[in-house]
Formats: sequence, structure tokens, C-alpha cells
Amino acid sequence: MTRHTAGFPALFVSHGAPTLPFDDVAARDFLRGLGGLIEKPAAIVVVSAHWETDSPMMTTTERPETIHDFFGFPQDLYRLQYPAPGAPALARRIAFLLESTGFAADTNADRGLDHGAWVPLMLAYSNADVPVMQLSIQTRRGPAWHWRLGEALRPLRNEGVLILGSGSATHNLREVGRQGLDAPPLGYVAAFNDWLAPAVSDGRRDDLLDYRSRAPEAARNHPTEEHLLPLFVAAGAGSTGRGERVHASYTYGVLAMDAYRFD
Repeated sequence: MTRHTAGFPALFVSHGAPTLPFDDVAARDFLRGLGGLIEKPAAIVVVSAHWETDSPMMTTTERPETIHDFFGFPQDLYRLQYPAPGAPALARRIAFLLESTGFAADTNADRGLDHGAWVPLMLAYSNADVPVMQLSIQTRRGPAWHWRLGEALRPLRNEGVLILGSGSATHNLREVGRQGLDAPPLGYVAAFNDWLAPAVSDGRRDDLLDYRSRAPEAARNHPTEEHLLPLFVAAGAGSTGRGERVHASYTYGVLAMDAYRFD
């Protein structure tokens, strides 16, 4: 992935377990280098799998708190903070873009950054000096809705804004813990991911939007859809619908940690 000077790419990253900042794995190293591979954005909008609302909602918090939205992890994880400034002006710009394309949009002045946002950003932009806001997903609306949501955000790429979808290429948490951190992928996980990568790189929109019927083991890899929906936002924000896979690895044998770039 090379530096970009015209418009920022839209990105999809797999954020993995909340412990990713502490885990010695390839996905952590990739995210640590991400900030040096593209120009520093003026602001970042994160579409995280961990904020679900009925209609699109943007954070307008001036100083968003770091939300530790998990339990049962080592105490050191709860001490991590990501004190990036908020981006209320960007939220207002997104509200305009969404409303002008037929979406009803709202704002939230209290919500901070969940781990789907701060885990990858802590690794990619460790200085926490880039303004950040979150945009929610609407899980019941499905892939096509989120692709359209990305299309509405597309102008931001030429305004110094990085659009970052954060979820997981595969996400069956029922089987996390049965394998070690560095375990190779289980067969059903590899089968889905081997289908997903060329579908994204070839820009097979119809296949992607209907992935639950067309991809092998789709429902087993995504018992619920929220962790794949940010991928569709990033794809919609791209100009061609085609994505370049810029990272591929696995953790726990069931979490594909792939990342994609959409220009």
C-alpha cells in the first residue's frame, strides 16, 4: 500500500480481540505500520462493528472517552486510553451528506470510542493527534444499505478524511479459545476467506451483497453480520468497488484479520 496524494483510500481492517495491542501477531504489526503508509489525514471517521443503532448516528463529542466495552480481560487492557480529539465539524458534514442522499441521520454528543475504533487507531496513530468520530451501523439493514452508506461518504476522501471500516473478515466467537493465538485457520474459515478475497479484488458486488447465499460457510463465519458490514461501507466509499487486500493473517484459527484498501 503506497502513499496517496489525491484522495485518501477507504480502508477496512479487522480489529480482532481487544488484546490486539498486546498480542505478538502479524495483524498488530500491520496496523502499527498503517499510519506510515498513507498520508496523515485531517480527520478519521470510523465505522465500527461495535456501535449499532436503528439509523445512522455520528458522535459529536469534543473529547471522546475510551470505552472499554468488554469484560474478563487482563487489567492492563482497561488502563489503555486513546485521548484523540473529536471531530464534531466532520459529523455535521457527514449528516449533510447522508441527508442529501436520502438517509435520516442523527448525532450523539456523549458517546466515546469503542474498542473497534481505538484498538486499530492506537496502533496506527499512536500519538492520538488526529481528530476522530464514529459512525454507527444498522445491522438489520444488511449489506446493500451499508454499501449505499459508503457511497454517500465518498466525497470525504477528497477532503482529507480517512474512512475506516473496522470489523472482522470472519467472526465466530463461539470457537475462539479452542485454538491457540497462532493456530492455522480452520477449514470452514479458510473456505470463506478464500472466497471473500477474490470477490473483493474483482469487485463482484452482486456476490458480495448476497454473500450469505453465495459464500461457503457464510453463516458459520458470521453468525451475526455486524462485523462484516463495515467492509461494505468501505467498498461503497471506493470509486470502483474493487478492493486490494493489503493484509492477510489469522488469530485463534477462526478470526481472519484481513485488511482491504478501496481507491
